[in-house]
Amino acid sequence: MDTEAPHTQRGHSSPVEGDGRPRFAFSGRGRRGGRTAGGRPLTWRRVGVLGVTCTVFLLLFSNFVVQPFLIPSRSMEPTLQVGDRVLVNKLAYRFGEQPRRGDVVVFDGTGSFVRERPEGNPIGTVLHGAASALGLAEPSDTDFVKRVVGVGGDDVACCDAGGRIAVNGVPLAEPYLHPGDAPSAVPFRIVVPLGTLWVMGDHRSQSRDSRDHLGEPGGGMVPVEKVIGRADRIGWPLSRWDSVGGGHG
Repeated sequence: MDTEAPHTQRGHSSPVEGDGRPRFAFSGRGRRGGRTAGGRPLTWRRVGVLGVTCTVFLLLFSNFVVQPFLIPSRSMEPTLQVGDRVLVNKLAYRFGEQPRRGDVVVFDGTGSFVRERPEGNPIGTVLHGAASALGLAEPSDTDFVKRVVGVGGDDVACCDAGGRIAVNGVPLAEPYLHPGDAPSAVPFRIVVPLGTLWVMGDHRSQSRDSRDHLGEPGGGMVPVEKVIGRADRIGWPLSRWDSVGGGHG
C-alpha cells in the first residue's frame, strides 16, 4: 500500500515559494514617482546639480566650438533678420584657414569699429556675457556681424560704371543685397592691409561698417585675429532654419 502523501503541483506563476516570499519583484523603473533612471529619489538638489552641469557644458561648448549669436539690428537684411539666432562656427579659422570673400563673420570690433571696450558693472558684464553666449541676450556692444568683401591685399573700389563694387578690378555680383539698396552710396577706394578684412552689411543703407570708419585709425579694417567665428547657419527660429552661405569667392 502506497503510504506517500499525494503530491500537489504548483503552477509556475504561483506568487509564493516555500519561504513565503514573492517569486517576482518589480524594479524601481516600473514604479511611479519622482525617481531617476537608477531608482534614486529625484530631489531639488539633484535637479539643481543637473541644471548647473548642463549650463556649464553649454557655456564651454559655446566658448570653444559653436556659439549662438542673436542678431540685434537690420544691417544684414535680408540674409539675417532681427531676432535670428545664427550658429557661429568658432573652429572655422582655428586650423590655418582664413576668412574668404563672401563669408559672414562675427568679430570683436574693439580698436576698429569702437575705440575702447565700454566699462560696466563686472557682475552684470559676466551675467550678460553668459546670456549672450547662449543666445539669450543681445551680443556685447563691441561684437558685430558683417560680410567679408575684401581680404588682405585686395584693391576694393566703389563704384564702377555699372554702380558695382569691384575687387581687384572685377565687379562683384551681390545677390544678397537688400532690395533697392545700392552697393554703396559712399564712393571709396582702398587697399586692404595684410592680416585685415574689409567688411560690409548686406543692408547697405542701414549698416555702419568699414565705410564709416575710413577716416579713423585703422581705416575701418578688421584684424583677422579679432574674428570670433563664421556664421554658418540660422538656428532659430525653426521656420528660418537655413545655411547662411557665402556670396562670392
